[in-house]
Amino acid sequence: MDLDLGGKVAVVTGASKGIGLAVVKSLVAEGASVVAAARDTSGELAGIDGPVRAVAVDLTDPAGPQRLIDEAVSAYGGLDVLVNNVGGVKARLGGFVSVTDEDWMWSLTVNLLSAIRTTRAALPHLLARGAGSIVTVSSINAFLPDPAIIDYTVSKAALTNFSKALSKEVGPKGIRVNTVSPGPVRTPLWTGAGGVAESFGKAGGVSPEQVAEQVAAQAVTGRFTEAEEVADLVVLLAGGRAGNVTGADFVIDGGMIATL
Repeated sequence: MDLDLGGKVAVVTGASKGIGLAVVKSLVAEGASVVAAARDTSGELAGIDGPVRAVAVDLTDPAGPQRLIDEAVSAYGGLDVLVNNVGGVKARLGGFVSVTDEDWMWSLTVNLLSAIRTTRAALPHLLARGAGSIVTVSSINAFLPDPAIIDYTVSKAALTNFSKALSKEVGPKGIRVNTVSPGPVRTPLWTGAGGVAESFGKAGGVSPEQVAEQVAAQAVTGRFTEAEEVADLVVLLAGGRAGNVTGADFVIDGGMIATL
């Protein structure tokens, strides 16, 4: 299936590993030129064969998003697709009262403000094209609150709300805005060193592997989602074959959410 991404220019944040890296690879395979943003642009990202321009940038710095978009437009002359993927989560095992203002600001900056600022910088260039797509990676925790990651769930709920609101403003101008909400994904964020599984395992006196098995068992499919599966959904929404899809949220969680 041709997703109508050949010759398009895309920016992907959080591109060095996990979902972001998989999205970069999928976009390149569809013929897009990609500006891949990450704090660390070495490793696997540097080895991708294709039109990928890696930009080392800290998107928690208020000036970072604008610099990223300026570099993308300077390199390729415009912008067609923005994938807001950068994010982070920390276990808050001491309960709500242990979550400091600094903790809240970290989560809101990484998960919400980075996407808002990058979108604000990118939107004029998308509008100049007269058409474009913004796909933002949110989480099932946007509507599945969890006190152990309370600041993360709040930031992701706000992110999904932001995307829905923006879709109403820019849809008549040819810009589609959608979100993808994964459940647990087999990425370094979840299963890597210092990841969620390890943090909860230490607190519960079990191994990270046991934590991962318990979480996977909550899905109907009995497994984690793979990063490539999320990337496939993101890239479909980014392309022209989803040309009348906007203001929507797509859950990919192996059936973990049991309600409508």
